[in-house]
Amino acid sequence: MRGAIFDMDGLLIDSESIWQGQWRALAEERGLTLGGRFAGEICGTGGARTREIVSRYFQTDDPESLMRECTARVHRLEEDGVPLKPGVHTILKGLRGAGFRLAVASSSPMDMIRKNLRQDDVAGYFDEMVSGRDVKNGKPEPDIFLLAAQRLGLPPEECYVFEDSLIGVEAAWRAGCRAIMIPDLTPPDAAAKERCFGIFPDLAEAWERIRP
Repeated sequence: MRGAIFDMDGLLIDSESIWQGQWRALAEERGLTLGGRFAGEICGTGGARTREIVSRYFQTDDPESLMRECTARVHRLEEDGVPLKPGVHTILKGLRGAGFRLAVASSSPMDMIRKNLRQDDVAGYFDEMVSGRDVKNGKPEPDIFLLAAQRLGLPPEECYVFEDSLIGVEAAWRAGCRAIMIPDLTPPDAAAKERCFGIFPDLAEAWERIRP
C-alpha cells in the first residue's frame, strides 16, 4: 500500500453533527420531522443523490435551494473552526513518515475543505484535495476515490480509503480501494463489515493496526 485517501466530514473533523442539526432545523421550520434513517442516507452523499434524498424527505421539487441554505448555515457555524476527530495527527504523521501519498476526497465544496483543514492545521499533510464538485457522480459511485488515486499517481488497489459513512465505504469498495471504516453517526452494517479491511473506533487505533 502506498496511498491513503481520507473523507473529511465525520472522519477528520467532527462536523457531521453540525450538518445534521441544520437539516433538522430546516425541516422543523417547514413543519416536518426527519426520520431516523435520514442521517444514514445523506451522510457522505453529493450531487444527484443528495438532491433525491432532500426532495424525498422535504417533499420539495426544489432541493437545490435547501441544499444551498443548509451549506450556508454550516459555513457560518464553522467560521471559528471545527474540532478534529481523535487520532488525526497520529495517523497523518505516521503515514507521512512511512512514505505514503495522501489525499482528501470529500463531498463538501472545495472552499470548505481548504478552510476547515487550514484551520485545524492539517492541510499540509495532503498531496491532493478532491471535492465532490470535481466528479460527475457522487458517492456511493466510486468516481471521487478513483480521481483521488489518479491524482496521487497510484492504482486504486494500492490506496487505503478512510471513511465514516456506509455510502463512503461502498464507494471505496467499488473503486477497488482498501476501505477502513471509523464509524461516526452510523454504525457499520453487514455489507460494510464484508467490504472493509478493518473497522476501528478511531484513527489512532487504525494506524496501530496498519502501520508498516
